[in-house]
Amino acid sequence: MEIAEHITAVGQEASLFAEAARAGGLDVEIAGCPGWDMRDLVRHLSEIHLWAAAHIAQPHEKPWVDDLAELTEFWPDLAVFWPEDGDLIDHYLDTNANLIGALEAAPLDVESFTFLPAPSPLAMWARRQAHEIAVHRFDAEDAAGTTSSFDPAFASDGVDELLAAFAPRASELPRTTTQAIVVHATDTDDRWHVTLSPEGISTVRGDGPADVTLTGHASDLYLALWNRNENADVTVTGDQEVFEFWHQNHRVRWSS
Repeated sequence: MEIAEHITAVGQEASLFAEAARAGGLDVEIAGCPGWDMRDLVRHLSEIHLWAAAHIAQPHEKPWVDDLAELTEFWPDLAVFWPEDGDLIDHYLDTNANLIGALEAAPLDVESFTFLPAPSPLAMWARRQAHEIAVHRFDAEDAAGTTSSFDPAFASDGVDELLAAFAPRASELPRTTTQAIVVHATDTDDRWHVTLSPEGISTVRGDGPADVTLTGHASDLYLALWNRNENADVTVTGDQEVFEFWHQNHRVRWSS
């Protein structure tokens, strides 16, 4: 996917997320984020958007997301305090619009902090924010009892980000042997070969010898690999233990 497509997705996914948040209410618990309610999830995405936008708009600074006050100097109109519940979702949409503005205004060759491999910093931030919202959009819809689909190409892109960018950041795994997973998205015909070893995870595009193969539509694979949907329609062929190991041990890492 191109940068412009990811930026479009940032807005589209935010609208769906906000709709689900309103439908579910701020007090409903989020199964995909244990210990959080919808209020926490809305605040999390708002903060992440402000953090990402700061890196893009002021790339020589290195803000972190410890709390909202950390971002006040960058976005004084949006990061002063959390609004009351009645205004919280609208505030989220404002932070999303601010993020889109920063992404659209940034030069293609902007240099900034990154934490995932990508063709450029701008490409990384646009892609990461699009999928950050999308996964949490599912969380919000799941909590609200509503559902909407993912575009196959977008879902496949999300699988690729997870398997080829996030997963290899694991420097070691609690394993004594090496196993491999092949992931095949049948509706886009994309394939990934993932190797799990004591040293960590490596991923290449394509087929190869595997202990277990995961087959399904890109949307189902997207959610299953993010440990989001136990009912995702994914066919597991081979050693189920290897897939269970993924579920139990793979975690998103922000630093190596």
